Amino acid sequence: MAFKVAFIGAGSIGFTRGLLRDLLSVPEFHDIQVAFTDINPHNLEMVTELCQRDIHENGLSIQIQATTDRKEALEGAKYVLCTIRVGGLEAFATDVDIPLKYGVDQCVGDTLCAGGIMYGQRGISEMLRICQDIREVAAPDVTLLNYANPMAMLTWACNKYGGVRTIGLCHGVQHGHHQIAEVYGLKKKDVDIICAGINHQTWYIQATHEGKDLTAGLLEAFENHPEYTRTEKVRIDMLRRFGYYSTESNGHLSEYVPWYRKRASEIQDWIDMGSWINGETGGYLRVCTEGRRWFETDFPNWMKDPAIVYAQEKRSEEHGSYIIEGLETGRVYRGHFNLVNRGVISNLPDDAIIEAPGYVDRNGISMPLVGELPLGPAAVCNVSISVQRLAVEAAVRGDDKLLRQAFMMDPLVGAVCNPKEIWQMVDEMLVAQEAWLPQYGAAIAEAKQRLAAGNLIPTKEYEGAARLKVKTVADMQQDRDAANKNAGEADKGKDRAATTA
Repeated sequence: MAFKVAFIGAGSIGFTRGLLRDLLSVPEFHDIQVAFTDINPHNLEMVTELCQRDIHENGLSIQIQATTDRKEALEGAKYVLCTIRVGGLEAFATDVDIPLKYGVDQCVGDTLCAGGIMYGQRGISEMLRICQDIREVAAPDVTLLNYANPMAMLTWACNKYGGVRTIGLCHGVQHGHHQIAEVYGLKKKDVDIICAGINHQTWYIQATHEGKDLTAGLLEAFENHPEYTRTEKVRIDMLRRFGYYSTESNGHLSEYVPWYRKRASEIQDWIDMGSWINGETGGYLRVCTEGRRWFETDFPNWMKDPAIVYAQEKRSEEHGSYIIEGLETGRVYRGHFNLVNRGVISNLPDDAIIEAPGYVDRNGISMPLVGELPLGPAAVCNVSISVQRLAVEAAVRGDDKLLRQAFMMDPLVGAVCNPKEIWQMVDEMLVAQEAWLPQYGAAIAEAKQRLAAGNLIPTKEYEGAARLKVKTVADMQQDRDAANKNAGEADKGKDRAATTA
């Protein structure tokens, strides 16, 4: 099969190398064209060199087309995989640090809450330019597979305003599926699930084993698990209150709702410091920073390590390669995908991006009707969807009033801050991220004037309730295997709990 796959944001070692392995593990894909593009030539060069070495050592003749010219990479592409982080770690740090001054303590800050909303403003602006390039030079039947966060917001903008068929992909459903099987002492393959909601707030509304319902006893099973009672306190409490288990990790979930991180004195009651993903303040920023520093420092050794093996049994659970395989070969794949609702979940808005079960084959992606979510989970999702809609429209229009309203409607920001604090926080974040927000030129100029005028609401220098120091390269050299795993994995919370395959 001869078609072209373009990777945008290919300098992301964690995603790019693994997704390429998954793709080239399909025998029919050994002659495809592969293009890498990134705005950082150094990162692009390193990742290309490493992946090209993998290709050659797996006996394939594919030559990666690597370029900083995005249109050149997209020329004729049938599939585009996007893993961008607009603003990089520099902007990410402001997503975490500025809200902390106002008492908003985030573990991740890439999906909802103050950090996720601002990440969306940067990402949507760039994604719409990417969509324009795709429309101009890619194949007519191109599909954009988006791994970039905030998943729902970016996928929403691409489908509504970008004019490109876009599917959002995430690995959260697979993790919870493993956990549900584990608490019952079963293997994941023997537990069937239906999971539906919105990205990072998807709910396991059905779980069965050999036709027997597992959902009713799930709370008791989790409450009796020796590890999850310590590491998944928020998820278990949400299961207790709403009746269904949520896909997202303890740390992620804690920042999407108003109850678990609004008082600094109580945050430690709900988190666990054994892994960043269990709730550490700024935990994802820390491990991403460490991973980038390590890869850049240790890269020569990566080139000396054995190449990764392209084989079916080595493929990850990331959906991307399986979707392309289904579309190209006709082999049926069942997964959970982020697409425009259009009635799939009847009590969520039709225009929202929902995450639900889907099937892929040569005819395309089919999304069976889920019907109504249980009322409680639907209510949680609908609050987040309101924030997403405001944030998407704000980013597209460059409308800072809608942006501020998104902040006000956000569950955790609204639980912690009053309107005046929110207005000033948005001013600070707009100014700090000016380089990546071209649509907000007038609003940023006005924000600068307000901040310079004085009479500001007092803020505090606050590191958060549970923040750890970023490891130095010397620290990481004490455990090179752990450092390599952190740098090389797309899913940096993958090993937070033991799982049964």
